[in-house]
Amino acid sequence: MDEHQAQGIVRRRRSRAETEQVVSAYESSGLSRAEFCKQQGLSLATLARYREQQRQQGEAATRNRWLAVEVSGVSAVGSETGSGLAVALRGGRRIEVGRGFDAPTLLQLLSVLEGR
Repeated sequence: MDEHQAQGIVRRRRSRAETEQVVSAYESSGLSRAEFCKQQGLSLATLARYREQQRQQGEAATRNRWLAVEVSGVSAVGSETGSGLAVALRGGRRIEVGRGFDAPTLLQLLSVLEGR
């Protein structure tokens, strides 16, 4: 029997949403980890675990994501030979580039659109 069981303290697992709320509350609190954990009744190790889980989930979400792609036989981009690219985004947005497009400018545009 551990100390919590002896004291009659019931510990429960927090959902992912709850752990995200705890991390968000800590980050916006302006308190040190020790102060925040004392106020919330958390151990430092628990807060560290929640923060690490959230960091890993964020990294996993930004890694290679598969997207549905539809190949169209009709090209509205570039020359008559259809040598350009067109990407249709959610909400009806499209990015179109023709033959000989400037790759650095496209990368800069994508960076802005992704909020980097």
